[in-house]
Amino acid sequence: MRRWRTRSEEETRALGRELARELAPDGVLLLSGELGTGKTVLARGIGEGLGIDPREVQSPTYTLIREHRPGQPESLGGLIHADLYRLDPEETAALGLEELLAGPGIKVVEWAERLPFAVPGALKLRLARAGEHREIVETEDFQTDFR
Repeated sequence: MRRWRTRSEEETRALGRELARELAPDGVLLLSGELGTGKTVLARGIGEGLGIDPREVQSPTYTLIREHRPGQPESLGGLIHADLYRLDPEETAALGLEELLAGPGIKVVEWAERLPFAVPGALKLRLARAGEHREIVETEDFQTDFR
């Protein structure tokens, strides 16, 4: 199990850039953590690692799902960014996320504990504030760690 500690938004984005290489071309990243723990900042770094302007990667809390395509042809691929904060697991089931998560591009899901199904092979990270730092911990068991 991996563990990271970041001290700033830039360090969290840098971790996202590293994870983009690991997740490319079609990986899934499931994120869990309270408000303000850096889930969107990490997603922004992943977008940046894919050649997407980080200013374009905003929390899709109200739109639920945003798709980002890189500006450079030599990039590692696109980004699908979902935020399930406003949904119950029953509502999430109606979105058709299983097909989306199996599709092309890197998929990042914030508030992944609200997914009503497991995502085999996904990288699962729990984010937490620890004073002035962010603790980012890889977790193995989606069902017991996220619920």
